[in-house]
Amino acid sequence: MPDKSVLKAKSALTHDTNHYVFSRPDGMQFEPGQAAELAIQKDGWKDAGRPFTFVSMPSDPDLEFVIKSYPDHDGVTEQLALLEPGAEVTIDGPFGAIEDQGQEQGPGVFLAAGAGITPFIPILKKRDLDGTLDGTTLIFSNKTAKDIILRGQWEAMQGLRTVFAVSDEKADGLHFGRVDKTLLAKEISSFDQKFYLCGPEGFVDAMRDTLKELGVKHGDIITEDGW
Repeated sequence: MPDKSVLKAKSALTHDTNHYVFSRPDGMQFEPGQAAELAIQKDGWKDAGRPFTFVSMPSDPDLEFVIKSYPDHDGVTEQLALLEPGAEVTIDGPFGAIEDQGQEQGPGVFLAAGAGITPFIPILKKRDLDGTLDGTTLIFSNKTAKDIILRGQWEAMQGLRTVFAVSDEKADGLHFGRVDKTLLAKEISSFDQKFYLCGPEGFVDAMRDTLKELGVKHGDIITEDGW
């Protein structure tokens, strides 16, 4: 049975992305990168659960999520953006998602697009807390600079190398264009390491194919579906 939870706080991270803090049901356990299904306890939405990744640490007292809303979809993410503290949801999980292979497997490259950054928030935060970000690279693709979720946090993480790419505008310090074979070949010194992929299906498929072309081994590509 799904657990009941209450929204404790909500704050904006970008123009269309919010950070949510929910009460943590007793016994709720998870690992960084895992997800749960949230269902709003409001008429018409109770059976419309959707999966979202935990961005809090397993030891934190509350459950936190970073969720991008899509008003044109008239769906769950839009309804979540309308919630106020005190609203109830159910949380069912955890399940699946992306598992960190660990620094002992090498620092690795994290490739994200849009809301696909969410599994990497707790994974990289844990690495940062453990002091093991040296040599780790984050390549994060968005449409515009204002879409970059937690840019300041990524830039402040000691040892994390960041590459931000935007497709719809030119901005100082950002790569203009999509993440492609040319960019990866330029920014990555070795393709004999772990690559973590998350984002829209088209992005993940394109990155997977491109990494294979660049010589990355099958077992070194980690995605949500396990590929």
